[in-house]
Amino acid sequence: MAFESLSDRLQGAVEKMGKKGKIQEADLKEMMREVRLALLEADVNFKVVKDFVKRVNERALNSEVLQSLSPAQQVVKIVNDELTELMGGEQVGLAYADQGPTIIMMAGLQGAGKTTTVGKIANLIREQDKRKPLLVAADVYRPAAINQLQTIGQQLDLPVFSLGTEANPVDIAQQAVAKAEAEGYDTIFIDTAGRLQIDQALMTELKNIKAAVHPQEILLTVDAMSGQEAANVAKTFNEDLDITGVVLTKIDGDSRGGAALSIVSVTGQPIKFTGTGEKLSEIEKFYPDRMANRILGMGDMLTLIEKAQAEFDEQEAERMAEKMKANTFDFNDFLKQMDQMNKLGPLEDIMKMIPGLNKMPGLDQLNIDPKEMARTKAIIQSMTPYERENPDDISQSRRRRIAKGSANDVATVNRLIKQFKQTRDMMSSMSNGNFGNLQNMFGGGGSMPGMPNMGGGNKVNKRDQIEAQKMARRMKKLKKKMGKK
Repeated sequence: MAFESLSDRLQGAVEKMGKKGKIQEADLKEMMREVRLALLEADVNFKVVKDFVKRVNERALNSEVLQSLSPAQQVVKIVNDELTELMGGEQVGLAYADQGPTIIMMAGLQGAGKTTTVGKIANLIREQDKRKPLLVAADVYRPAAINQLQTIGQQLDLPVFSLGTEANPVDIAQQAVAKAEAEGYDTIFIDTAGRLQIDQALMTELKNIKAAVHPQEILLTVDAMSGQEAANVAKTFNEDLDITGVVLTKIDGDSRGGAALSIVSVTGQPIKFTGTGEKLSEIEKFYPDRMANRILGMGDMLTLIEKAQAEFDEQEAERMAEKMKANTFDFNDFLKQMDQMNKLGPLEDIMKMIPGLNKMPGLDQLNIDPKEMARTKAIIQSMTPYERENPDDISQSRRRRIAKGSANDVATVNRLIKQFKQTRDMMSSMSNGNFGNLQNMFGGGGSMPGMPNMGGGNKVNKRDQIEAQKMARRMKKLKKKMGKK
């Protein structure tokens, strides 16, 4: 998961501070040491770490913090503010042209995922910004680069302009601009050639394309997993090309986060997008404040809401809500919900975006096995239409047949049906305003079908009860607020 190591270290340092009623300069010094080590272990540039710690320390040492009744909260706010500034301060979108098509030149080294990123961003702005993009295959050197872009274009139903491998990349770019102007495309993505390493021939070609078509944006695609090296690559490209922004790919596989925390300081240019997975839909606009919240374990509800809005059908959601309220939620509905949740990403990552849930006991051990989800799906798909619509009528003889048809034992089928009924009853209870069963979901014996039990049996320990009660109160307040609107 992105930033996991850094997040754990920073949260640990903050929690130590939070246990103290009042803090002294010595306490701040110890925390700053932990923060410095956390950032260096995350492969953040040494100079960036030094400047960051200095700024946090100077702000934290003022009398207002030391005399505050909640100094730990003040320090957390300072660290959060400085992390946000370190990653750019605020979200920076694409600079669209006032007249004519917007030209976006994509650059980067081989292996960073540049060609795939072209399709991802084009698809994103088509959906979110209502743009009409044209993809341009200007990488004439890498074997199958043009075919790869054309395949991506077919998958996303996006047009791709190509003149083959014998054409000059500058000519390809110029003719693509003419085509866009003639046919009404308002955004052009030029997929330029990459190299295994930066060389003069690559830079000369990129400079020639830039001089020929005058792009509004030059976006550099870098691999987040390369850590501090990503910042060094970005610095070199920026010096030669004056890039306007960075796209960080493979951020889902970067547990340290050094690239995101170094690259803005080193280049002076913003991170505009982050690739969050291999699927063509897995890319996000980059919000420094939201990423800082995630790193410090404060959740990221805005991104979660945007993901949900993009994936969930509003009418279908209302229909599901009514079925939950009426306690008529069935296995057909559950299958649909599983498919929708899979689109949002791993459940453990989703839960960490929700403030409060990231601190829930057992969440750090939560790891949803895709095989378990597939097993649950196979069991449901082995049911007849009648059985899916009437879970309460599934007899033991039916369960034996379902088990055989899904290559499972009867005990597994029995457990799924039992968990499904518990979950259905809990959702019905919550939909009708009764939040008393919430602690059973996270602290007791209940768990979502096909997912591991986080509570570890029926025993509810004291800390779990307190967490569940706090969450129930927050949900009651949220429900009350929503009712007033």
